[in-house]
Amino acid sequence: MALIKRVLLSVTDKTGLVEFAQGLTAFGAELISTGGTAKLLRGAGLNVKDVAEVTGFPEMLDGRVKTIHPRVAGGILARRDDSGHMAALAEHHIPTIDMVVVNLYDFAAAAAKPGAAIDYLIENIDIGGPTMIRAAAKNFQDVAVVTSIEDYPALLEELETHEGSLSKKTLWDLARKAFALTARYDAAITTRLARLEVVNGEFVEQPDELPANLSIVLPRRQSLRYGENPHQQAALYAAGETGIAGAEQLHGKELSYNNLVDLDAGWQLVCEFSGPAAAIIKHTNPCGCAQQDTLVEAYRQAYAADPVSAFGGVLAFNRELDGDTAEEAAKLFVEAIAAPSYSEAALAKLTIKKNLRLVKVTGCLGDGELYVKAITGGILVQSPDRETFRQDTARVVTQTQPTEDQWRALEFGWKVCKHVKSNAIVYAAPGQLLSAGAGQMSRVFSVEIGAKKSVLPLDGCVVASDAFFPFADGLEAAVANGARAFIQPGGSVRDAEVIAAADLLGVAMVFTGVRHFRH
Repeated sequence: MALIKRVLLSVTDKTGLVEFAQGLTAFGAELISTGGTAKLLRGAGLNVKDVAEVTGFPEMLDGRVKTIHPRVAGGILARRDDSGHMAALAEHHIPTIDMVVVNLYDFAAAAAKPGAAIDYLIENIDIGGPTMIRAAAKNFQDVAVVTSIEDYPALLEELETHEGSLSKKTLWDLARKAFALTARYDAAITTRLARLEVVNGEFVEQPDELPANLSIVLPRRQSLRYGENPHQQAALYAAGETGIAGAEQLHGKELSYNNLVDLDAGWQLVCEFSGPAAAIIKHTNPCGCAQQDTLVEAYRQAYAADPVSAFGGVLAFNRELDGDTAEEAAKLFVEAIAAPSYSEAALAKLTIKKNLRLVKVTGCLGDGELYVKAITGGILVQSPDRETFRQDTARVVTQTQPTEDQWRALEFGWKVCKHVKSNAIVYAAPGQLLSAGAGQMSRVFSVEIGAKKSVLPLDGCVVASDAFFPFADGLEAAVANGARAFIQPGGSVRDAEVIAAADLLGVAMVFTGVRHFRH
């Protein structure tokens, strides 16, 4: 147990600080503080000693130097069970400090400001705070290091229970949390400053450059029952509140590893569309997707594409889930649903299902977000696939031109195809996925599988391919199944053969010049 007799407080986020400090003084703790923190506490009627009284030096260099001093560091770092340490403190009249309450300048907020100047970024790098945090965490057996305002209530409760003392377990938990905080803080600084280069004596932003050194430090948000399979351990790590990782679960049993992967696949897909859209995901591939004038109609058309595969899948919507759509969705057994919000009517219909997981999601792809994939011995990192369809840059390469309806279907199919595992083939109508062939080793097999599994008529449909057709056989097979227009990146050495086959068959073909592999 560590008796808390003297506390150093220096915080940027002052939420709940006065109440916490009042609770500390109730156990007889002496308060030491700095600048604005001391002013706030005095304003609340608390007796506070300035750090300058302890160090014998005033705050200097516009506040850059406040707590960096042997009389502060010594009081934190001295081991109480080391007679030499304690003799040194006595010789130099240094008081022990038993608790350090610190949170840091919000560098992440500063870094997120567009066009933030180097001077602004540098001034938002906290120096004294991390120093005190590391010192207190290093001497955790004697010093409590408090870095989160969420810990205030539990600490006061424990102090009351143990007459002003904290247990070794609590001290160790606080120390581990503190080291994780400084690691994330350093990672944020490293990542942001890596984007700045000096060119001709001036700092120049390099927004598209991947960092020379990648730092990934994330808190464990949730332990999962297991990974892809029951014999694998798994957990979710995340720092933000956006995307599937930051989603709020409103209902249902615990999300699984596979639920999260599928929900993310669905959420990324519906984020492609500006109109009301619904997606049905099975094993990360869309078995249904549609964009229509209303969300309920989008869901109905998504479900119509493959009702068999939809069973046991996950749903994603890019609009508030309303009562009518929820009533339709409730007819199907699904594992989980992602939506930006839920109406009261929707919640009333869906929360009847005890095992259905409902998550509320905000935000799609964020600026600076990276995609990370593990391989043996390392990780691969890439920027997200942000390329969108542009009709003005797409090139019709056949004699036959797409009709207006075909253009709508081609654009829709191209957006869906981007989210189907390679080799990917999508059969589509305007605003509706008809069928998909995914993950095959041969593109022509994807064409054939997509046609065989279709439950909707394919006559007059369009086909989207995530990469070029290496031979004309895939095109010919799709035409035999009813396709009348195609969209693909182009770029094959046999493009001329494929185009000639399309002209011979009288179908339209569009080249985008953009590939959308998803491995």
